[in-house]
Amino acid sequence: MSNTFRLVISCPDRVGIVAAVSQYLHERNGSIIEANHHTDPEQKWFFMRHVIDADSLTVDIETFRAEFATIAAQFDMNWYVTDSRDKPKVMLMATKESHCLNDILHRWHTEELHCEIVGVIANHEDLRSMVEWYQVPYHCIDVPKENKMPAFTQIEQAIDQSGADTIVLARYMQIFPEYLCEKYRHRVINIHHSFLPSFIGAKPYHQAAVRGVKLIGATCHYVTADLDAGPIIEQDVIRVRHSHTATDMVRLGKDIEKLVLARGLRYHLEDRVLVHGNKTVVFSE
Repeated sequence: MSNTFRLVISCPDRVGIVAAVSQYLHERNGSIIEANHHTDPEQKWFFMRHVIDADSLTVDIETFRAEFATIAAQFDMNWYVTDSRDKPKVMLMATKESHCLNDILHRWHTEELHCEIVGVIANHEDLRSMVEWYQVPYHCIDVPKENKMPAFTQIEQAIDQSGADTIVLARYMQIFPEYLCEKYRHRVINIHHSFLPSFIGAKPYHQAAVRGVKLIGATCHYVTADLDAGPIIEQDVIRVRHSHTATDMVRLGKDIEKLVLARGLRYHLEDRVLVHGNKTVVFSE
């Protein structure tokens, strides 16, 4: 895979943004491999993601950052640039369900996901043997109902010591405390087994069965203090019939959960997700 830089920008919309970025890259012989632009006409906000051939540039990434800061200040940009050679560090979290966790581990193991899995945190021992087969550190941290804060302090320490850039709740059935949601803002990804905003909270498939819906789905989103209400990254659905029980829906839903979480995580790792307020712009392929 060729070495690339990913330049990601969001800012108030105005004339001249694309021209200024293009001129900067042109002057440094930068070859644009992929270009994505979007303007939100209601919010008057502009979004951009460029993939640049790093070998074509006459500057390294640190010089790029220093020089581009002048343009960013001119247009009041929120921006960053990443090197495709750098592997983001990912901490996975789970409870007892294995399907999402195993799917992510398998995709990482087969190099479908460009990242480094630095560990798995779980509140039960059930998944230890599976995780350790992948030679990934397993941290079992019990979360007692009576007092959860000491456990989340341990979790915070494990995440920070690992250097994780991204935390993935792969069916981790505990509610993240507000202070961690804020500390790891837009870095904690959750898979919810429902097509949000329908059926938030516990047992959404059972809620769906009672309601008699004809479609069930899954939602990958960033975690916020508002339960199951963070910015949505990816969603998908599957059709169900009147004859399907809640148990059937759980079985069918697991396939959707795996796909949606894998897509959402990959978009995040590839800097394809731009958050604005409680909405996202996702430059998927």
